[in-house]
Amino acid sequence: MQPAKANGSDSKYKWSIHVEVRLQPRATARFETIRNRVDLWLKSFDRINLFSTLSGWEDVPELASSVEKIATSESPCQMQSLPLDEMILHIHIYQPSDGDAYEEFSNNSGGREDGDDTMAASVTELPNRNWEGLWDSLIYESDVKTKLLDYIHATLVLSDAGVDFNLVSWNRVVLLHGPPGTGKTSLCRALAQKLSIRLSERYSHGRLLEINSHSLFSKWFSESGKLVQRLFTNITELADEEEAFLVVLIDEVESLTAARAGAMAGTEPSDGLRVVNALLTQLDKLKHRKNVLIMSTSNLVKAIDGAFVDRADIVQYIDLPPREAVYEILRSCLVEMASKGILIGVAVPPLQKALMYERTAPTGQRTVGIMTTSDPHERSKLVGLRLLGLATQCRVQEMSGRALRRLPVLALARYIGIGKIPDSSEGKHTANADAWFDGMENIVQQQAQQRDKLMN
Repeated sequence: MQPAKANGSDSKYKWSIHVEVRLQPRATARFETIRNRVDLWLKSFDRINLFSTLSGWEDVPELASSVEKIATSESPCQMQSLPLDEMILHIHIYQPSDGDAYEEFSNNSGGREDGDDTMAASVTELPNRNWEGLWDSLIYESDVKTKLLDYIHATLVLSDAGVDFNLVSWNRVVLLHGPPGTGKTSLCRALAQKLSIRLSERYSHGRLLEINSHSLFSKWFSESGKLVQRLFTNITELADEEEAFLVVLIDEVESLTAARAGAMAGTEPSDGLRVVNALLTQLDKLKHRKNVLIMSTSNLVKAIDGAFVDRADIVQYIDLPPREAVYEILRSCLVEMASKGILIGVAVPPLQKALMYERTAPTGQRTVGIMTTSDPHERSKLVGLRLLGLATQCRVQEMSGRALRRLPVLALARYIGIGKIPDSSEGKHTANADAWFDGMENIVQQQAQQRDKLMN
């Protein structure tokens, strides 16, 4: 979001900064009371750090008794902190649910006793504690996350202004496509979680409804189109609750929207044609609901019917992570293990510092033997250089984000091993940086060899 011009005679531009305040599970304080108290506390500072967890609120009794965490969200501003007078603060109070997803909407029409009662969708109440941190864990080369948030904001502005749909049209449909394992489904879930927080003043809660596409195809001829209609009738009933923001996720959308050209040519069953037509009709009805967002994902975008693609306001390609994103993903893994006492004796530098080390490092500098130096700064430098080298290897092998986050687990299981690393005095298994990097580099090489065998 671009900086907004301040009101009045002040010509300064101010940055919109979002502050998310998570309440304790049993907190009973009114949201507005907490919001006012947080606003008062923040205004006692001259500067506020961006994209960080804030501290000090624990000394305020009204906050300490109800609040669990206060954090500033990511911002397009490149500064690490900003003076208070250059900010427009947006404070969002939320209390996440502990509940798991529950299944709803059977595809059985109710008149047949054939055991065909697969659940057509699952519902998750939002915000949900199980998805805390998911948004921050997703790292992409482009500003795709900000792009999606700004899109939702734009649709709400247009809806609130009562813009004529016949003149300016939008469908509230987003399509994410790209290789498997790039985090498309996770991004949809994270966006639903983020929106339930950002829109907490407008909607009391949110829901994510994930459609099981395969369950909407019946073995009974002509029944599949009716199943789609029945499911979207239930979705419409959920959307009637104007106090809730509803995100509908159609994962692997090509299963529902296989190109109608195949049916017309006789290579696909005509029942598939009815499914596509029913889905498109229902999407056209839902676009007028400003509390509904349709998210969809696909690994095979060319198989999707052109009419569905045309209805998507945003068609976003989610690529494999570039080297810099690979570094950040692996860094977050190592930082987590260090915080839990599994990886010891090392600090993993942020990306920009690692890139600076790379630019100034002597040609041919060895990065092995990290633990042989007693200088913490030199040790951190070697960690950054070696992690950059590992990130390069992973990018060459075109590893997905899903595969990258498995590396530490596979390294521990195969090349470090519980029996090969010592127990600490606290009874925890620990390993140093050299062992972890050796293990992860071996795993990357091994997976490259296995992939070559698979392709040949």
